[in-house]
Amino acid sequence: MRISIGKAKDNDFVIDNPDISRYHAVLFRDDENGCLYLEDSGSTNGTYVNNNQIVRKKVRYDDSVTLGSDYHTSVAEFLHSMNDYSEEFAELKDVYNTYIKEKIRVQSANQFKTRLFQSLPFALIGIVGIVLGFMGQTNKGLFILSFIVAVLAPTVGIYFGARQAAKIPALLQNLANKFKIDYVCPKCGIFLGEIPWESLVNKKQCQITSCQAKWIRT
Repeated sequence: MRISIGKAKDNDFVIDNPDISRYHAVLFRDDENGCLYLEDSGSTNGTYVNNNQIVRKKVRYDDSVTLGSDYHTSVAEFLHSMNDYSEEFAELKDVYNTYIKEKIRVQSANQFKTRLFQSLPFALIGIVGIVLGFMGQTNKGLFILSFIVAVLAPTVGIYFGARQAAKIPALLQNLANKFKIDYVCPKCGIFLGEIPWESLVNKKQCQITSCQAKWIRT
């Protein structure tokens, strides 16, 4: 990938500014290490990265760039001019992996709590019922109480288990809502669904005809 920058009309990134040289600078990606480099092409008024004048410098897509004295832009803007959104797309890998891990965590944690709430009343109240039952052998009142406790145990367990289970859809929905905002094409903003990031890599670009942002480095 090579993007020529300057005032001349045959540049890839044309800047109509008297302070910009005809062929001011070049942004290119090294084929060996995949890194981006910005190189001044012998311009009259200089090229600056993060306010430091450069001749040739390895850059990141979010670095700020100044050409001449007053044209301010960024490495990302140069890339976007070629419809290259590969840097932003690469970051979506972490977005997808984080979502899946959090989804599994929410489901597992709440399923455990649901089972615990359903089982614990049986154990605790059941033990109490047994104790009262033994004591109630000589006390009719305690015997009746033990019977009532034994009957209530399943009801209490089901109630608390159901309350915990009811929380899961809301938690998953909140997680999904955030995912739908974050896991989108970096150019057109369309939601990419729950398609694994590795599968999207094979598509190489956005499938929306009006967008077709490049997702893979060129």
